[in-house]
Amino acid sequence: MAQVITNSGHEDMIHDAVLDYYGRRLATCSSDKTIKIFDIEGDTHKLTETLRGHDGAAHPKFGPILASSSYDGRVLIWRSTPTNSSSNSPSTFQKVFESTLHTASVNLLAWAPHECGCLLACASSDGCISVLEFQDGSWNHVVLKGAHGLGVNSVSWAPSARPGSLVSASPEKGALRRIVSGGSDCLVKIWDWNNTLTGHSDWVRDVSWSPTILAKSYIASAAQDKSVRIWTSSPTSDPSHPVEWTSTVLDFDAVLWRVSWSLSGNVLAVSGADNKVSLWKENLAGEWDCVKWIEE
Repeated sequence: MAQVITNSGHEDMIHDAVLDYYGRRLATCSSDKTIKIFDIEGDTHKLTETLRGHDGAAHPKFGPILASSSYDGRVLIWRSTPTNSSSNSPSTFQKVFESTLHTASVNLLAWAPHECGCLLACASSDGCISVLEFQDGSWNHVVLKGAHGLGVNSVSWAPSARPGSLVSASPEKGALRRIVSGGSDCLVKIWDWNNTLTGHSDWVRDVSWSPTILAKSYIASAAQDKSVRIWTSSPTSDPSHPVEWTSTVLDFDAVLWRVSWSLSGNVLAVSGADNKVSLWKENLAGEWDCVKWIEE
């Protein structure tokens, strides 16, 4: 049974909620300009900390460190540190870095797979994507200018290994750094093979790259046009475009907001403006079936 937190302590709309890797701590963000940290244990939860620092609604991504972004155009990095030397002592979050690269709302953050290093991709309404990297004790950055002319709504990292490497007799060494982005220009763009995927007729609200490293790659995109497209890769003989992407369209009755893959990469969750979540899975014929609707 799902646990419902009714007394979050937020004073305005909650925009996002993210669990840490172990599912023991939860970060929530709100239009009240705060991020709240909860300890989760079984069926109970406890509010342990409230983080302030943004001048607009915040969006968190939770991990060993916490990154938050806001309508104020800033990205803040928070680090959890123990309050004393005891290993069992409670920890608190302290701001360790502030990025002011963007001139408009930063809409979504995505941490890279750990094999790639400490990398954070940031999608902004100013049309740019910034990638922050912590290396040799300092934060560096790369900015992809003009990524989407009307604004970037979402960004997602690919697995660090190429498709098929898990079953390859001679897999390539080294982690790959690839991202997919979705924008208000109705486009989905892949930043490595320099591909642009067209098909949506309205804003692309979210993109998600499946974590699977089997023979195919999968990317899901959710749009304002009430459709989800599942893009599947296949190799080509053209060295300049080694991968070709084709899409399967899933039509819905409402505008769609988010898409998210399971950890194994074979189940896709879709949420929309009708307050419903649906789960989709590919069958043996390569078709996508809805296996469950969640309407609570």
